[in-house]
Amino acid sequence: MAELTSLVIVVDDDAHLREALGNLFRSVGMRVELFGSTSALLDRPATVTAASCLVLDIRLPGVSGLDFQNQLANLGNNIPIIFMTGHGDVPMSVRAMKAGAIDFLTKPFRDQDMLDAVSNALVLDRARRTSDGELSALVKRYESLTSREREVIALVTSGLMNKQIAGELGLSEITVKIHRGHLMEKMGVRTLAELVKAYEALRPVLNK
Repeated sequence: MAELTSLVIVVDDDAHLREALGNLFRSVGMRVELFGSTSALLDRPATVTAASCLVLDIRLPGVSGLDFQNQLANLGNNIPIIFMTGHGDVPMSVRAMKAGAIDFLTKPFRDQDMLDAVSNALVLDRARRTSDGELSALVKRYESLTSREREVIALVTSGLMNKQIAGELGLSEITVKIHRGHLMEKMGVRTLAELVKAYEALRPVLNK
């Protein structure tokens, strides 16, 4: 059974299908929010703290499912998307998958196929949220470093020895050792290998 905190958001202009999906997901312990259009979904509070996914009809009045997928991407919203499509929409579905959708199901689909797709999407979202949380904590640890410690960590992780770092920064070797000890403690690592791994994980953030 899915965690009670898992949230499935359904967007489809077919009220009967919305309600049927709502009942299906609730029957296995998932929370559900139902919307008849993408504009209605955008009116909801944006914050979702639980693992979640979006079950989205590819053809909707107003903004299409594909356009809405692009809007979410531009907003930096990485919620996993499962598209529901008609038989003639398979080429559109392929485009959606290339743009990052998790899955697409052709109507009419089996309940179990939908549950399997949603379960997979929730697993992926849970993993993403864990990874994002770990990176956020790592960034906070890095931000606690002094400017000198940031210089030292960059040189240490590039492979330089303490003596070389001292010459590079115009410091004594003992001072470099002190900075190195402090920054490793702040970063929550015990070995050079752990420090290099942590710094590499930070690179995408530092290079922005």
